[in-house]
Amino acid sequence: MGHQTDELEGRAADLDGLKALAHPLRVQIIEALSTYGEQTASGLAERLGESSGATSYHLRQLEKHGNVREVAGRGTGRERWWERVPGPIHLGSAELDETEAGRAASRVIMREWLHHREAGLRDVIERGHEVLAPHWRDALALQSASVHVTAEQLEKLNHDIVDLIIAFAREHRGQRVAGSRPVHLQYYAYPVLDGEEIPAVGTVTTTPATTASNQKEG
Repeated sequence: MGHQTDELEGRAADLDGLKALAHPLRVQIIEALSTYGEQTASGLAERLGESSGATSYHLRQLEKHGNVREVAGRGTGRERWWERVPGPIHLGSAELDETEAGRAASRVIMREWLHHREAGLRDVIERGHEVLAPHWRDALALQSASVHVTAEQLEKLNHDIVDLIIAFAREHRGQRVAGSRPVHLQYYAYPVLDGEEIPAVGTVTTTPATTASNQKEG
């Protein structure tokens, strides 16, 4: 699987790094820092409905694996400020996908990440009209399409769109100007798991029933 939790160049996580991130609260902390910027442990605790002791502990674990860092020159010994280390955390690699531990850790992270992104999208659908000003309602987009394509065609589309998102994120990362606010960019493109791949011309296919019959005859 090709997963990443953010948009810029970043780094690939090893198995220990994946296991360290595979905790719901740690994924929530990464998401909060990515969305809202620098936070203290107590600020994160209030935002996430946790204790400051819990957020402090998990921030230190995330720091060990290079996912967050203390903000230089800000805060005191008792009130440390934290920020997300820029760049994506690549969760998928051929080596990690071959191990059950790697796949399990990746699934935990992706499920938690998707849960929070979907919650944000549902919130926009439910409350966006009342909360957002008209120019922000006009700026948002919810678009989907269903098509039949080859793996190569889907891969090309993914590369094109991801390149566009990366360029946009790189241009505006860290921007704090009048009229700006946090925005989530989300893109999914995946094969429908219960769909069937159309075989190439001349390819011989067998149904499960035929295969079972042949096995009995053998």
